[in-house]
Amino acid sequence: RERWCLPPSPLGKGDRGGWVSLALFCLSLLIGAWDAEAQGEDLLRAEAARAMQRATRFFRARVAVRGGYVWQYRSDLSAREGEEVASASTIWVQPPGTPAVGMACLEAWEATGDTLYLDVAREAARALAWGQLASGGWDYRIDFDPQESGRWYYRRDVEAGDAAQGDRRNTTTLDDNTTQGALRLLMRVDRATRFQDAEVRRAARYALRALIRAQYPNGAWPQRYSAFPDPEAFPVRRARYPEAWPRVWPKERYADRYTLNDNAIADMIATLIEAYRTYKDEGHLNAARRGGEFLILAQMPDPQPAWAQQYSRDMEPVWARRFEPPAVASAESFGAMRALMNLYLETGEGRFLEPVPRALAWARRSALPDGQLARFYELETNRPLYFTRAYELTYSDVDLPDHYAFKIAGARLMEAEGDYERIVKEGRDSLRAKPRQRPVPQREAVEAAVASIDGEGRWVEEGWLKDPDGRGERVRAEVISCQTFNRNLTLLARYVAATKP
Repeated sequence: RERWCLPPSPLGKGDRGGWVSLALFCLSLLIGAWDAEAQGEDLLRAEAARAMQRATRFFRARVAVRGGYVWQYRSDLSAREGEEVASASTIWVQPPGTPAVGMACLEAWEATGDTLYLDVAREAARALAWGQLASGGWDYRIDFDPQESGRWYYRRDVEAGDAAQGDRRNTTTLDDNTTQGALRLLMRVDRATRFQDAEVRRAARYALRALIRAQYPNGAWPQRYSAFPDPEAFPVRRARYPEAWPRVWPKERYADRYTLNDNAIADMIATLIEAYRTYKDEGHLNAARRGGEFLILAQMPDPQPAWAQQYSRDMEPVWARRFEPPAVASAESFGAMRALMNLYLETGEGRFLEPVPRALAWARRSALPDGQLARFYELETNRPLYFTRAYELTYSDVDLPDHYAFKIAGARLMEAEGDYERIVKEGRDSLRAKPRQRPVPQREAVEAAVASIDGEGRWVEEGWLKDPDGRGERVRAEVISCQTFNRNLTLLARYVAATKP
């Protein structure tokens, strides 16, 4: 019984009341510390919200062109560039350009309810709608200059009765999440505005119809297209190894090949799943299913049950650019696995989950001694393939070009394994029922973003810009980067959302 009694009070021998006083004192300290922490959090949340507004107002008023953006700017806005040097009338569709900026602003709107951000996202969506091609998607860039814009053939031309394309450009690109990213912004703005913006809605629905028409009979998509495929010209086959393949880049056209490179097909599947959730049209989900059916067909047979970057009509891995050989590709294989797992979660169809364990087993046994994976593995032998700086194919990694990821982090394998294990252990219904959880941003990162914005509302940093004279050189400069804007605005928005009282 004595063990359960209070020990003597530190405030006086045998004084049990001293313990009560000490407990109350400690409790007051804890409450005071909690109040101070809460007040500090309130202050930082308010500072984060102000920084978000200032940065967005600066981007909208000073940086935007008709609601669109490129990639980065000289700090005085005297020079602009996307993947190339950009004119004052040009915006970029590739990330981190116009769609990515719009997405960041939509997240800021969802976190704060401030219509400033929805207005900016809507303006970006309308800029994309203006530059939508007759083929349904988007080129890498849009030019608003009256003379320059005449070089492209647009949806609005078709709707105005212009049926003669002539030599105008009309190539939809699925490379680098270009068209997919634009379409997803349009759909999200359409939903955010309760489907009341007729121009945004019309552009989104037009793009979805065209992209489904552009799908090959086997469920694949090309890297880019300007005309819809003839089903008779594309027989449905399973992936196979070629009897032989050229070890030197053949300089062949590859845009119309079945393309997983840069996650083109995985991004299309994700976009169509989102379209189904947005518009409740079963045709969108069926097109996503057909994309998954292609991934099942495209999984290489043993001994390498993974995926290549691109396939010929005979379903054999083929060359693309001079540093992208016929090979099994680790990065694209992880993208394919994620797309298949997402299709399983959306549809409940076990056929989409079945290829994943074999692909994971291949990835585990293909890991390099340091835990990384090579980007490319030789067909059938599974030896890692690399290139020298002179673009000669080699088994050695000692002279790699520095513009391309010829190795990928082993974390990609760990993430894919973790996703698959969660599906198996927790089950589809459990995972679908869980609310989407985002980690609360680190306070230090939020403080750094708030502290680094300047008096004009800019995040200015040291960077590189292309030589505007076109000599191919890059020069050091103070720049305003859309990538930094998108990252910081998203970071601050998530902090504001996570710390709301």
